Amino acid sequence: MMWNYVQFPDETQVAYSDVQEDGTVRIDIERPRDWGFDSARCIMPAYRWSDVDGFTDQEIEELDAFLRNNAPLIFELAECPPEERWEVA
Repeated sequence: MMWNYVQFPDETQVAYSDVQEDGTVRIDIERPRDWGFDSARCIMPAYRWSDVDGFTDQEIEELDAFLRNNAPLIFELAECPPEERWEVA
């Protein structure tokens, strides 16, 4: 299951998975565009990027820096049992 983390003003959406058995967290990033979405995936904590479509190298660098700065909170949320998570209505 994926959980919403943040949406930027340009409608780029960042979502994270629960912590996987191997200790990783999957990050999916999407941004609406004509007839679809720009998308990218990152596996943390290795920060291994894949399936990048529509984002520039500069944008991936900025997203990578954002994820590195937010990693402690993302991992804390990803470890939290689903019934203890809060949602903003």
